Amino acid sequence: MGSVRDAQPRTRRRHLDAEVPRPAPGARGPFPLLVRSAPPAELVLDLPDPGGARLAVIARPTSAAVVLGSTQGEATIDPVGTRGDLTVLRRRSGGGAVYVAPGAQVWLDLFVPADDALSDPDIGRAAQFAGELWVGALSEVLGPAGAGLAVHRGPLRTTPWSKLVCFSGLGPGEVTLAGRKLVGLSQRRDRRGAWFFTLAHLGFDAAGLAALVRGLDVGERARLASELEGSVATLGAAAEEVEAALRVALGADG
Repeated sequence: MGSVRDAQPRTRRRHLDAEVPRPAPGARGPFPLLVRSAPPAELVLDLPDPGGARLAVIARPTSAAVVLGSTQGEATIDPVGTRGDLTVLRRRSGGGAVYVAPGAQVWLDLFVPADDALSDPDIGRAAQFAGELWVGALSEVLGPAGAGLAVHRGPLRTTPWSKLVCFSGLGPGEVTLAGRKLVGLSQRRDRRGAWFFTLAHLGFDAAGLAALVRGLDVGERARLASELEGSVATLGAAAEEVEAALRVALGADG
């Protein structure tokens, strides 16, 4: 494997399938939406330029990759594991590794400008709107099962594995379904505003993800797989249906 590609966000726009007009900064209107189909490296490294306004991006990776957290060492992940040789990328937001692949997840990124009504200097509070947006969308999709949706509003909950695997821990703004983590979230902010990177799995291979983590003995790997199997929820709906519900929640359903 070559070196991990570190995220140095640029202001390119590629593989954009849909775009709607932007509201003015600070407006309480909807989130304009882009849909991007691209290799994971572009989705992670080449963030679109929000132009100082709100922006939502539905990201559809065209190949598989493992995306590391900003401080996670390359040596913690085996890119071969049980899935074949994988691209390994590093994002500029915190947390552990996430596996992405075509048709494996619904991936939504959100940008909030610093002068927007949704902007909040408290990192924990700032993320809650993203979780609420997901809950609003999924309540329609999941029907009665949606009663089990909740936004985590407490402090970060860690496990022995959460610095290695994103879905092992639980942070503010993330969404649970019947107590199991459904939507993962990380954020990155600068003087212009904050990006919130969110993702929910359509299916989840706990053993396959555990096999990608280096430095574990057989027992530790089995415990990690068991913990993930019991603590991660999946969407239980088609990606198209979830994305359509998110469009409505974003006010971008036209």
